[in-house]
Amino acid sequence: MVWIASLSGSGAVRTFSSIPQTFTHLQLRVFLRDTFSGAATNAFVRFNGDAGSNYAYHYLNGNGSSAASGASLSQSYLPIGNDPAGTSTANVYGSFIVDILDYTNTNKNKTTRTLGGFDANGSGIVSLYSGLWLNTAAITSIQCGADSLGDAPGTYLSLYGITTSSVTGA
Repeated sequence: MVWIASLSGSGAVRTFSSIPQTFTHLQLRVFLRDTFSGAATNAFVRFNGDAGSNYAYHYLNGNGSSAASGASLSQSYLPIGNDPAGTSTANVYGSFIVDILDYTNTNKNKTTRTLGGFDANGSGIVSLYSGLWLNTAAITSIQCGADSLGDAPGTYLSLYGITTSSVTGA
């Protein structure tokens, strides 16, 4: 795994651009809190600036007392999980690991898998998401943020490149 870039601070959507096309997969690591006045919102990604209805996903969430699952088609972004918002317990951030598979392969649509969540002294959530970007273009940029478009100070994103082994293929 090779570190590519990191973005931090506060604001709206952050963009990794000019992503090298020399890896097999990408891994995005997100540490995020929203400024929205509700309890939790969705963290999201978009690829190559595409804000059209070209994303689909499945999810499984658990909060310690119940579980939920679902799916959605024709979305304008790809949710990666719930992040704590402005009225959540102070100083609680969501953490997400987003694997972006075969991001340079122009013969297929792009897929993601995400594991993430947060704990707010027993009121958090853990999530597993699978995502699909209905586009065969190589991914050259990634936008990430909260769907309220306001990330709190302390938000931090890192992007890593993963190369497969020529010996094992893994």
